Amino acid sequence: MQSFNSNGDSSATVQNIWEVSRKNGVSYRRRQLVEENVKIVQSNNSHREFSSAFWRLPTEILAQIFLYCIPETEHWTPAPYLAPMLLTTVCQRWREVAVDMPDLWRRLRLEVREGDWQQRAFCYDSYLKRSRGRQLSLTLECHNNDRTELRSLLQPYVDQISSLTLEFFSGAGALVMSDFRALEELVIYTHGSDYELAVTQSIAQLPFNLRSLQLMDLWFDLEMLSGFNPLAWAGLTDLEIVVVGLDSFPRLLRSCPNLSSLTMSGIFTAIETSETLAHDKLQSLRISGDLNYSDSIGDIGLFNAIMLPNLRSLEVRNLGQWAHEEFKEFMTRSKCPLETLIFGGGVMTTDQQLAEYATLFPSLDLTADPMRSTF
Repeated sequence: MQSFNSNGDSSATVQNIWEVSRKNGVSYRRRQLVEENVKIVQSNNSHREFSSAFWRLPTEILAQIFLYCIPETEHWTPAPYLAPMLLTTVCQRWREVAVDMPDLWRRLRLEVREGDWQQRAFCYDSYLKRSRGRQLSLTLECHNNDRTELRSLLQPYVDQISSLTLEFFSGAGALVMSDFRALEELVIYTHGSDYELAVTQSIAQLPFNLRSLQLMDLWFDLEMLSGFNPLAWAGLTDLEIVVVGLDSFPRLLRSCPNLSSLTMSGIFTAIETSETLAHDKLQSLRISGDLNYSDSIGDIGLFNAIMLPNLRSLEVRNLGQWAHEEFKEFMTRSKCPLETLIFGGGVMTTDQQLAEYATLFPSLDLTADPMRSTF
């Protein structure tokens, strides 16, 4: 039988097959099948060579590849079809490498629902143990009557949890945030109804190391903010919050003396105060109102009520007619090194005002949404 070398030159191999086929009177269709078989053999050989090289990769390179296999979503529930769990099922070597990589096991979403909690708790605990003391970033679903289970599961890891996202559902109970001593970032979402008490109780006393707080859905008014311990938020440097009434703004600045970045959205009404509040640390301020319910920024007196000598970035959206003269007085009074000014949609400015800012502050990076309102 005529033989051929599958590792040789492919064109020569195919030509040899054609020659053998011609001499032996093989049909055209048969020759086609033989050609296809040769291509498959060559492809398999290439695949084997690649696979062999891949299996021989140094552990350090394989570990870097594993890091890129992690889902892009911020947190995920363990699943056999997703990394890192999937990586432990391919072969013994991959399992050993994956299990020995604490950074693969630092992010996790924990769900406490009806069903076999003991089995899920065992899975979560096994997952978290592989982090080996690394900082953890977790998402917790907070449902009714699940505080005891969560507290028991997380107790061995409270000093590792640096980032925490809480999702409060209807009927959820409060979590004692001060127990999370290593916590630096806290994000809170709400779903359904009947969660306000749980959220407010949870954030009434924040951990000493907490620097960033994002309250995404719950609306805060001055009465709610006044009920917190005056020192509870003193360590915050980054705050994102939704408020009802701009009279909450001075309260926030007083409660957060170390704040460097504030993002505030909500319904804004006029501030009734003759006091001008100074805040030395705030560098970034982002404000977005609701044009359906808020007063125009020209009527609420925002810039008359504050002095921000270190402000470097200001972004405003959905605030109606721009308070041009008031803002210029604020800039003169604050003497702030403003570097960036952004007018988003829903703010009414004129081209003349923008030109005046460019003249008064030549180093200012001025951005105006082309879809903004003008008058």
